[in-house]
Amino acid sequence: MQVFKEYTSHALGQQCHVWPDSLWLGIPAARVPCRINGYSLQTQDIMCQPGDHDFELTTPDDFAIYSLVIRRDWLVNVAGESALALLEADPQQVMRLEVSSKTRQAATFLMECLLKRQSAAFEVQVHQDILSLAINTILHEKTPLPERYPSYHHRHQVVAKIRDYVNGSASAPISIDTLCDIAHVSQRTLHNSFVSILGISPMHFIRLNRLNHVRRRLCDPDSTSTVSQIANDWGFYHLGKFAQDYRHLFGERPSVTLLRYRANPMLEA
Repeated sequence: MQVFKEYTSHALGQQCHVWPDSLWLGIPAARVPCRINGYSLQTQDIMCQPGDHDFELTTPDDFAIYSLVIRRDWLVNVAGESALALLEADPQQVMRLEVSSKTRQAATFLMECLLKRQSAAFEVQVHQDILSLAINTILHEKTPLPERYPSYHHRHQVVAKIRDYVNGSASAPISIDTLCDIAHVSQRTLHNSFVSILGISPMHFIRLNRLNHVRRRLCDPDSTSTVSQIANDWGFYHLGKFAQDYRHLFGERPSVTLLRYRANPMLEA
């Protein structure tokens, strides 16, 4: 089993995959908007996915989540039939579980106890006993929320097509009409697809995507390009506005990023 708490300072779209023959439970540390496979979590929801299956998380700035990955055999031994129901369910049907506020708090409290414990004398069996309490607390009263948007797969495909195009087009100018032609959808469907899957508009996604590509180039110690050359390569021709957007997203000027990685080639972005 594995228990951890992940913190991210900036909004992210993450492609996730956990061990085969396991179950992943994710509990946001605070009740903030986030999505799993495009579906919004409500106040009392936690996230759930079986192992060996791809899923996507969309999370906001300053986000923390408790995660628990449990091997199938141990989980079935501890929780029995209630665990099998989740392990064998359609991953797209059971992504969110509704639990009470009391149960949510109890589970995160137990996981926090494990994460803060530093003593080497803290035995494995004690870890397992604490996690057993957390898991049974959740599975005893969980209510799967299986409803699905009829157009989910189509909207996800629209986003994927645009993402693939943007990643390969670099500085090529892109209009909404061009995006609609690429995905073969109307402007309304394009907008709704991005908002429902990623929580942002398509043009906002493109700008963030390109800023991230710029940062990867700036973090490359082998690159000899200047900040302006890299910015131009990814379609940023108004350098003042580019520098402002970059600093807002990454918390520093692009020139600072470049100098840090050129001066310290052993650093990893």
